[in-house]
Amino acid sequence: MSVQDVRAAAERIAGRVVRTPVVRCPALDARAGAELWLKAESLQRIGAFKARGALHAVGRLAPEVRARGVITYSSGNHAQAVALAAREFGVQATIAMPVDAPAVKVAGVRALGAEIVFAGTTSDERRAAALQVRASTGGAIVEPFDDPDIIAGQGTATLELLAEVEAAGSRLDAVVVPVGGGGLLAGACLVAEAAGVEVWSAEPTTCDAMARSLAAGERVAVPPGPTIADGLKPVRVGALNFEIARRVVRGSFTVDDEELGRALVGLLVHAKLLAEPSGVAGLAAALGGALRGRRVGVLISGGNVDPSLVAGLLARHAGEV
Repeated sequence: MSVQDVRAAAERIAGRVVRTPVVRCPALDARAGAELWLKAESLQRIGAFKARGALHAVGRLAPEVRARGVITYSSGNHAQAVALAAREFGVQATIAMPVDAPAVKVAGVRALGAEIVFAGTTSDERRAAALQVRASTGGAIVEPFDDPDIIAGQGTATLELLAEVEAAGSRLDAVVVPVGGGGLLAGACLVAEAAGVEVWSAEPTTCDAMARSLAAGERVAVPPGPTIADGLKPVRVGALNFEIARRVVRGSFTVDDEELGRALVGLLVHAKLLAEPSGVAGLAAALGGALRGRRVGVLISGGNVDPSLVAGLLARHAGEV
């Protein structure tokens, strides 16, 4: 895969996704000791970048295949994205979600008309449930991250980010990307590699499958530990995603729940953007001084968060940001 795949995806999904804003915030720059360019995918359709990959992948299915329905497995944002794509293309969607999926994401999937099958707490359990649905319905599985069409679609966020920075007369030194299964990261790598921009990954300390895999030189399975970043909890990163990342990624950052909470509150208070904990992993790394003195693109990957969690984090961290 190359940046040409991402550019082709951008043409295919034009008009179906939002060209989300790139936000500057002096207060966060000062905290990070860096020039931050925040790509607000929290303002994307269904509240997350996942709409890009799902709309691209479902649109690429042959009509006769798509007509049998689409199936996926997800903790929330990809679930909503596939439900949205199914609705747009007039087909049925069935989603395998974890039993502990956030209520706000379950409600979002149902509101889009998809059927939900609850299955365990890990991505492997969800995938097994999705395969059972496929066996009984003949529907097409839309993978959450390990798929060329998904990767190309997700890469359009970084393509837009670099274009916005260039239009403003600047150029990024690095991009920092939240990592779950690695689709957003792999897409970012394709774009940034062609532009000569560094890529860094960010993930929870308790779910650092990408960091461990890059260190080992091969994919490593990591049983997900507790974290408020519910969208960044795969057992392992995608195979294709890892092959792309290992070629391009300069290094990995891990952040704990305290750092994620402070980043979420700081973004809300200073930049007036609401994000979910998973969506601010890259920002949390930057605010920790990881890329001090540089021009850094930060992908704010999603904004689907339970209001009660936001209230608790505001109460805990408002005096720290």
